Amino acid sequence: MNLEWLLPYITLGVYLLFTFWVGLIGYKSQKNTAEDYFLANRSLGAIVLFFTLSATNFSAFFFLGFAGSGYRIGISYYPMMAWGTGFAALTFYYIGERVWRLGKEKDLITPGELIFERFHNHPLKLIFLGVMVIFTLPYLTLQPIGAGYLLENLTGGTIPYFWGAAFLTLVIVFYVFIGGMKSVALTDVFQGILMFGLMILALFAIAHNLGGISQANQAVYDLNPELFTRAGRENFFTQKKWFSYICLWTFTLPMLPQMFMRFYTPKTSDSLKVATIFYPIITGILFICPVLIGMWGHLAFPDLTGKATDQIFPLMLTKYTSNWLTSLVMVGALSAFMSTLDSQLLALSSMITRDVYTSYFRPQASLSEQTLVGRFLILLLAIVGLILAYQPPESILNLATVAFTGLSVLFPTVVAALYGRNVSPLSCLLSILAGELILIGLETNVIPSSWTFGFLPVIPIVTVSSLVIVLGMFSKSRTI
Repeated sequence: MNLEWLLPYITLGVYLLFTFWVGLIGYKSQKNTAEDYFLANRSLGAIVLFFTLSATNFSAFFFLGFAGSGYRIGISYYPMMAWGTGFAALTFYYIGERVWRLGKEKDLITPGELIFERFHNHPLKLIFLGVMVIFTLPYLTLQPIGAGYLLENLTGGTIPYFWGAAFLTLVIVFYVFIGGMKSVALTDVFQGILMFGLMILALFAIAHNLGGISQANQAVYDLNPELFTRAGRENFFTQKKWFSYICLWTFTLPMLPQMFMRFYTPKTSDSLKVATIFYPIITGILFICPVLIGMWGHLAFPDLTGKATDQIFPLMLTKYTSNWLTSLVMVGALSAFMSTLDSQLLALSSMITRDVYTSYFRPQASLSEQTLVGRFLILLLAIVGLILAYQPPESILNLATVAFTGLSVLFPTVVAALYGRNVSPLSCLLSILAGELILIGLETNVIPSSWTFGFLPVIPIVTVSSLVIVLGMFSKSRTI
């Protein structure tokens, strides 16, 4: 009995020790330069790049948000996410390849440096940076929230929500602090393999205890057939809304700072081709797992509402699997949170260091000084994330949607920077400001929701932002 009580702690301890060890490998091979610390010396091969892109994107939202959405909405959440991610993967090459090429030619490290290289406009660079930081912070906050939920469930409440969130954040800060991108990329490989395997194991283990996948689905269908409709429960997905979510992921994924900066890291552009091909395949296989588990949650927990629905994944594990398997799978879920948070901390710290500190305060800063400032910012950003996580929101999906919409405003500017001609930096600046003002107006109800014509805000916002740039190009060509 004592061993069973200790099992979650033993599993967690072994996982964290192995993570530390992998992180130290990155530290020992570090050259203490900004390029090496922030970009792993642009040397990632195809396999490591694929895993670090995947693990970075599979976050608390994947384990808790997907399962919670499956519980609230139903099976239709899966194809929306699978299609959206499949389209988004195309940007890994069509945006990523040009980012990689420009980064290699011009020694660029951050997204803001690329924007400045293309437009030579300081206000535009700072606005671009500000949007990335502001709207990544809510998504960053989801990681300690997820870690806190899982540790609380894993230990039966022995480790309270916030202390669990703080503890795992501290662990992440440690190995990112010492090892930078090399440590992050290497731990992503380990964490990616772990989370992929354990998510599939969780699905089959829970299904086995429910009589199999078909029987579990039939039982849920008999209880609530609405969960198996295209629109989902309470007609959540209209056709316009479904289309909007697909566009949201497509526009947003490459704009996530931790994803954007990985476009700089490959050794060759062929590595990006591999990621473009295999990323939709792995997401197509894995995304169904938490959605089904969330739907099956109605059999044992039929009355969950609000933020409680985002805890259906650990609740189902605790009820339908053994203590050792629950501990193992929850550690796999923790690896998803950690692999996203470490990348977010490193990306944001490098952007603020390079785009603000060395650009405007210490242009003469040595490479070792830049890494020192970057490390300080990692700690500061982690503290900010914990403060924001102290009072978790009602729904992880809602928080992620707002954060992603804010970031999607940058998509037209990045496309213009990489593919456009005669693009005015002023039009890009106005594009970003217009998009964010519309988002603020919709969120505060200053702009009526009816103005979105049934779509999510991302559709009219990105449309307006794109039109501003196009009109600026047309106006510039007329003057020429």
